Amino acid sequence: MKTNDAVLARTIKHCRERNVLIPTFAQMKSPSLVPAKIRDRLKSVGLWDTDPANLFRITWKNEPVERGGLYNDGNWIEFPSSLTGVSARIIGIFGKYFPTGAHKVGAAFGCLVPRLVTGQFDPTTQKAVWPSTGNYCRGGAFDCALLGCTAVAILPEEMSRERFEWLKGIGAEVIATPGCESNVKEIYDKCWEIKRTRPDCVIFNQFEEFGNAIWHYHVTGSIVQEIFQRIAGPRGRLSGYVSATGSAGTIAAGDFLHTISPGVRVLATEALQCPTLLQCGFGGHRIEGIGDKHIPWIHNVRNTDMVAAIDDEQCISLMRLFNEDAGKSVLEKAGVPGAIVSQLPNFGISGICNTIAAIKAAKYYDMNERDCIFVPLTDAMSLYASRIEECRAERGAYTPDQAGRDFARYLQGTTTDHLRELNYTDRKTLHNFKYFTWVEQQQRNVEDLRRLWDPDFWTETFAQVTEWDRMIGDFNKLVGL
Repeated sequence: MKTNDAVLARTIKHCRERNVLIPTFAQMKSPSLVPAKIRDRLKSVGLWDTDPANLFRITWKNEPVERGGLYNDGNWIEFPSSLTGVSARIIGIFGKYFPTGAHKVGAAFGCLVPRLVTGQFDPTTQKAVWPSTGNYCRGGAFDCALLGCTAVAILPEEMSRERFEWLKGIGAEVIATPGCESNVKEIYDKCWEIKRTRPDCVIFNQFEEFGNAIWHYHVTGSIVQEIFQRIAGPRGRLSGYVSATGSAGTIAAGDFLHTISPGVRVLATEALQCPTLLQCGFGGHRIEGIGDKHIPWIHNVRNTDMVAAIDDEQCISLMRLFNEDAGKSVLEKAGVPGAIVSQLPNFGISGICNTIAAIKAAKYYDMNERDCIFVPLTDAMSLYASRIEECRAERGAYTPDQAGRDFARYLQGTTTDHLRELNYTDRKTLHNFKYFTWVEQQQRNVEDLRRLWDPDFWTETFAQVTEWDRMIGDFNKLVGL
C-alpha cells in the first residue's frame, strides 16, 4: 500500500491533538503488550465511552464490566448437553464485551487502520462510509468517533430500531436502504452513488476489504486457540468452528484454525429463507447480522467444509425461550443449570443461529465429549430488545406451554436437515458464483477472481499483519505521545 506523506502528516498531527494512539494487532491478540500508561487511562474509562483509549479495548479479552475494566483470558460459555442435546462440547465466545457490544468494531478497525497509517484516509477532510447490515457500521462509527472524524452508516431500513437510534446518538450520518437483512445489493448501489457524487467519502466495504478477514484470522483465531488449549484436556479435539458468513470476516478465523488443527471442520451458516450457499437461493429473513444473496469477495470458500441453513423461525422462537421468564423456567426444569440460563441473554439472534448449526454439525459428524466446537456470539440481546417487544405484540404473551413446545421442537428436535458437506467441486462452484456479483456488478477483474482460488494468495494476504504492525508502531512514534 502506497503512502501519501502529506495526508499522513495531517493525520499524525490530528491524532496528537486528540491524544490518539493506535493498537497493534499483536496487542489486540495479547493485551499484556498494551503500554502501562494506556492501562492506567482505561481504569477510568467506560467500555462504550468515546475515549481514544478504547481503541485498546478492541480485543476478545476485556473484563466483563461496564467501567474501568482491564483484561482477562477471554469471555466464553460452554453449553451443557442438557441444553444442546449432544455430548460434544459447544463453546461460545462472547462479543458483547467489545465496545459497542459487538466484535464488529474489530473488523472495522482492520479495514480502517491500514489506510489511516499510510495516509490513504484523511480523518481531517474525509468521511468514512460503512456499508453494513448493522453491527459493522456501528463499529465503524465508534472507531470514527474515537478518531474524531465523520462516519456515514449505510444499513437496510428494516434493521432493529436500536441500531438506528445508537448510530444517530453517536453522530453518524445514517442512510437507510430498501429492504431487510438480505438486501445487500441495495447497499452496494448506494455505495456506487456515493462514489459518483461525494468525493469527500471513502468506502470501507466489509464484504471486499481484506482487513476484515485479516483481523479475524489473527485476533479471533487466536482466542479460539487459547481457550481450546485451556479447556480441552489431553484427549480434547478442536473439531469445529461455526460462523455465519455475513461479510465473511468472522469465518476467516477458520482459515487460521485449519493451520493448527487440520481436522477442524469450518461450518458456514445462513438463513434457510435465503439459502445462497446451500442452493444458490434468495429471499428475505430475520436473522440480523449475516447478509445474503451473494458470496463475499473475501470469503475463502476453499476452506469452508460445510454449509448449514437455519430456519429463522427457529432462531426467533429460541430468542423468546432464552430471554423470557416462561422460557427460562422451562429450561431450568429441564435440567439446564441456572448459571447457564442467566447467560443466555448475552448473545443475540445470529449467535442463536450459530449455536443451532453447531448442534447440527455435532450430530452429523457423530461428535462426542472429546470434540470441541467453537461458536462466535457476535452481540447480545440488549441490541434487539425491540424484537422481543414485536413478538409480544404480534403473538401475545410467552406462556410456559409455548416455551415447552419451543424447547422440544427447536432444541431437542434439532436434526441434520438443510446441511451440505462441501467437496472440491462444491467449493469451486461457490467460488465461481462470486463472478455474478463482483465482476458483473462491482467491476472486479476476472484475473483477480482466479487469484482468490490460489491458496498462496490467502497465505500472503494474512501475512500482511506483520507489516501493518510495523507501520502502526512507526505511526505511534511520530504521533509522539
